[in-house]
Amino acid sequence: MELLAAEAAGRGMAVRAAEEPGQVTGPAHWYGGPLAGARLAGRFRFALLEPVDDWLAELPQEFTGRRVRIATVADARALDRPTFVKPPRDKSFPAGVYSDGSRLPAGLDPTTPVLLSEVVTFAAEYRLFLLDGRIAAASRYAVFGRLDPRPLPLDGTDGADRATGAEITEFVDRLIAAAGHTLPSAVVVDVGQLLDPYRPEHRWAVVEANMAWFSHAYAADPARVLDVVLRAAGPRERLRPGDLAFVRS
Repeated sequence: MELLAAEAAGRGMAVRAAEEPGQVTGPAHWYGGPLAGARLAGRFRFALLEPVDDWLAELPQEFTGRRVRIATVADARALDRPTFVKPPRDKSFPAGVYSDGSRLPAGLDPTTPVLLSEVVTFAAEYRLFLLDGRIAAASRYAVFGRLDPRPLPLDGTDGADRATGAEITEFVDRLIAAAGHTLPSAVVVDVGQLLDPYRPEHRWAVVEANMAWFSHAYAADPARVLDVVLRAAGPRERLRPGDLAFVRS
């Protein structure tokens, strides 16, 4: 957040914390949590773009590398086998592998949407900030599930980075060609190297999609990340027609 604020200030933008909204006249942009964002959106006339709940579940399996379905908390509580369970977008409870439905946190609304996925292993995971279907900024954020940020320049600075960047770009190009119309123009898509126990090689798969205005930049270029955030949570009057379907209500 501090890096994005510094970049915004360097562009001549006024930067204010949500705790001091009285100093903001709007229209404004937003970077922060969904509850506060939804509460302030009308007052400061910004529109929050986000992927739809069932986006990942509706993707062809060639892009997910695993079976994923949209369900509810009530469905998840009936699970009798290890399953990866997560909220589609908000962080209303910790995403993770639950041995069965009884392990889910208590007190959740049974009608709350959740994504249910078979358990897989990602060797490495990367955060991609997409703008108009192209990768604007990228960063590795985890290795075998452990936080391990590393810059991923889009042009590559050494052999490993260049090869990884090229593979990710090729995968995203195919993803956008097949399903780009199902995403807002500014969004975050996480991808990973899926470790298939039945094959010796890694292959790329989508981990999830997220709101750019509520996504950690990790080691990505903050200037390019800010470009995506400004589109993803900017003045309502600047909305593009194709993004209207992705505005958070």
